[in-house]
Amino acid sequence: MVTKSKYSQKNKDLLNLFSILISLILLNFIAFYLFTRFDLTSEKRYTIAPVTKKILNELDDVLYVKVYLQGDFPPQFAKLKNETKEMLDEFRAYSNNNLAYEFINPLENPNKEEVNKLQEQLYKKGAGIIPEQIVDKSNQKKLEILLWPGAICTYKGKEVIWQIFKRQIGFNQAVNVHNSIQELEYNLLNTIKKLIRNKKQEVLFLEGHGELDTIHGVDFMTSVREYYNIATINIKQKLHALKGADALVISKPDSMFNEKDKYIIDNFIMYGGKVLWLIDPVFTSRDTMAKRGFTLAFKNDLNIDDMLFKYGVRLNPVLIQDLQCGQIPINIGFKNNQPDFKMFPWTFNPLILPTVNHPIVKNIDLIKTEFLSTIDTIATEKIKKTILLTTSKYTKIQQTPARVSLESVRFKPNEKQFKQSYQPIACLLEGVFESVYKNRISPTFMSDPKFGYKETSVATKMIVVSDGDIARNEIQKSSGMIYPVGFDRFTQTQFANKTFLLNCLNYLLDDEGLLQLRSREVKMRLLDSKKCVTQKLKWKWINVGMPLLILLFFAYVQWHIKKRQYSSL
Repeated sequence: MVTKSKYSQKNKDLLNLFSILISLILLNFIAFYLFTRFDLTSEKRYTIAPVTKKILNELDDVLYVKVYLQGDFPPQFAKLKNETKEMLDEFRAYSNNNLAYEFINPLENPNKEEVNKLQEQLYKKGAGIIPEQIVDKSNQKKLEILLWPGAICTYKGKEVIWQIFKRQIGFNQAVNVHNSIQELEYNLLNTIKKLIRNKKQEVLFLEGHGELDTIHGVDFMTSVREYYNIATINIKQKLHALKGADALVISKPDSMFNEKDKYIIDNFIMYGGKVLWLIDPVFTSRDTMAKRGFTLAFKNDLNIDDMLFKYGVRLNPVLIQDLQCGQIPINIGFKNNQPDFKMFPWTFNPLILPTVNHPIVKNIDLIKTEFLSTIDTIATEKIKKTILLTTSKYTKIQQTPARVSLESVRFKPNEKQFKQSYQPIACLLEGVFESVYKNRISPTFMSDPKFGYKETSVATKMIVVSDGDIARNEIQKSSGMIYPVGFDRFTQTQFANKTFLLNCLNYLLDDEGLLQLRSREVKMRLLDSKKCVTQKLKWKWINVGMPLLILLFFAYVQWHIKKRQYSSL
């Protein structure tokens, strides 16, 4: 009886083993032809966006990526390297194997002359890979490492640089690495789009009405150039000056538009042109404020109120004050014969936190503004209006003309006055617009094909923001250093102005897929560097000892079960 039961048990075990092996073979065979992936992360960080899958699936040749992020790095950059490799594996899986890559260490060649030659090529090739000097002070050691955290992507004879790591002024190394990891899919997809794009859309920046000059607008313009062809344009009453352009940026004008220029812009909109209006309804002088400590604020008459009203919005010549605001330095006296500056809240520089769940502003951080005004929407048919940005709950509206003085920072704001909450300051308009010149021009002009008059537009879009300084970059006059758009040099803080503006243009020009990628948020579970040092020995013992204890526990349980099983026979 014992022998028979032993043989029957043995046969059962063999049958079970055989069944498991057959199941595994079948599962692998099915998995070879049926492709799917499971993302168990809370933020779906490994889930490739539909627009990415679509573009990768359209690749009809091999896209080759040479990644120069290779070598012995500090943990944070090792994490960036691993995330980059995983992202490339994901892209390759969805590209029907039309994506290949290799990791190269540009410093491993023992011939220093060849290493220097390669580094020079990397720096000068295309837009150039920007090297990064890393000082690693972990484990009481100081180690200087030169990284080339970028890649060269080649497709059908075209080359484009993919800058994997991007340093932002005002952020430490850990945050910069985190942001670079968060934007891996977006930046790689954007690089691929540059390679496969036959023609870039054209964005024009208007000149001739006191708009932001190229020095104070250079950072925004440079950022736009990564996606579109750009140029500055002074229309000078030339009827077809905007012909062929896809979008127009009107950034902080300070002088009046004449009717001919207004007609040209209106006609551009009627034929489907998109416009990003960055307008200051109130004029204030930064120079006067700096020299005298005060400035006068009064209506900035640009002669475009009728245009914007017709399109569906009204800019109000008022000043907004907000308790959620930036800070400015004020000299409170002298200390050791040197000016003693102290930071004070400046309610005329509201910090705007987007709260609307729209692709343009989704997951965007605080936006820095300066002397902004309110926007009202007007009831217009066939126009959909979406408020993109509003002030905080603690807002006050000040009528103009008004005197704005730096001395006001010495007095604590009366919070009871800040009760005009959530004032709109940016609005998206979408639909079919009526011409400003409808019923205002003669039939002869209307019928003349030379002027190309249209009474109503094709479906198009525009965005109106009641702050021209939102696109202004600061300059350090002593050194000529140009700060990024949205960077506050007083508090060394980088705000999300550039992201918001680029999102606006991407949306206007129908790059909504890029918007979805940029607005995704990847949460990084960073290690506590202090605990890593103070509790290093503890966690080493846990990592080494805990698996052994678990193994011994299961071995004991299995031995105990076997003992009971055979003792009953």
